[in-house]
Amino acid sequence: MTQRVSRRIAAITESATLAVDARAKALQAAGRPVIGFGAGEPDFPTPDYIVEAAAAACRDPRYHRYSPTPGLPALREAVAAKTARDSGYQVEPGQVLVTNGGKQALYETFATLLDPGDEVLLPAPYWTTYPESIRLAGGVPVPVRTTEDTGYLASVEALEAARTPRTKLLVFVSPSNPTGAVYPPELVAAIGRWAVEHGLWVVTDEIYEHLVYGAARFSSMPVEVPELADRCVVVNGVAKTYAMTGWRVGWMIAPVDVVKAAANLQSHATSNVANVSQVAALAALRGDLSAVAMMRDAFDRRRQIIVRMLREIPGVTCPEPMGAFYAYPSVAGALGLEIRGRRPQSSAELCELVLEEAEVAIVPGEAFGTPGYVRMSYALGDDDLVEGVSRVHKLLAEAH
Repeated sequence: MTQRVSRRIAAITESATLAVDARAKALQAAGRPVIGFGAGEPDFPTPDYIVEAAAAACRDPRYHRYSPTPGLPALREAVAAKTARDSGYQVEPGQVLVTNGGKQALYETFATLLDPGDEVLLPAPYWTTYPESIRLAGGVPVPVRTTEDTGYLASVEALEAARTPRTKLLVFVSPSNPTGAVYPPELVAAIGRWAVEHGLWVVTDEIYEHLVYGAARFSSMPVEVPELADRCVVVNGVAKTYAMTGWRVGWMIAPVDVVKAAANLQSHATSNVANVSQVAALAALRGDLSAVAMMRDAFDRRRQIIVRMLREIPGVTCPEPMGAFYAYPSVAGALGLEIRGRRPQSSAELCELVLEEAEVAIVPGEAFGTPGYVRMSYALGDDDLVEGVSRVHKLLAEAH
């Protein structure tokens, strides 16, 4: 019998974070008091001024028609202006391609730059979508393992050890999903100079640029290393900064020839991003960052709460995340212990047990390339956060 689904698509794994979130919501709909730490999205509504701009766009016949594939000209200009404002990276509107969220920007970047067999260095833990997008584009993801001992930061030495003659590209993420690690400017610069030295492309995902805490500072690699700009693609969007995950507006910033090629691909895949969403994104980028500051303060408070509580759980160690809205604790000390008559041998088995017995949904480290860990988003209400971690504590304490 012939295979009905292509081998290429059959090899893709479902997004683990979305799967966990969907299961949590299904259980909640069935009346179970499940608390979900799975989805990486702010729990705040999109700011009112953005919603009002979208509502006005719905009534404007101009936005009822096709628009240019690379994005509304005003939005491409606003992305360029926002990038200069927020990171100091000076780009032209022609270097901007507006996409259906950051995921489309990533896939189109990999599809545009990679030929079959090209290797991509991917520091691990990594967001679940990166390796799948790389493989879909014909590339070969090469994980570069980091640990909590180094603050989940990849060193130049580790990257160099993984480089081969087939290496074409490095994926660089700071602040990081899933670890919350933020690279200091000097290390960003050192990695950028190393990439230039070896003629590598760098795809840098800056979606969490505004969510940094304490003494941590965001720095953009093409700003730290200007000579990298001709071989650098910046991916970003409005989802995390403005609580707009459902609006689906992201973008890539790249050399003009790469943007033109990726726009050709998008012209056959999806055409333009929905105009109403583009107008909403335009309002977000033209507005001030006061709503962002409010959300960041809330995330910072929750960050401190979750780290303190996780560190009190037997068998759990939790480095302090300095960006994004995730904690990435090690649960190695809880594996193999008897909990409610079971002995989970992996973080995946432990997450199943936690969901069934404590009614708390968390994502296992297997999804991010590092078994023995779990990711917990703290982008949820304070009361749910405290209750959820308390349930996990109570369950794991039974084993000690």
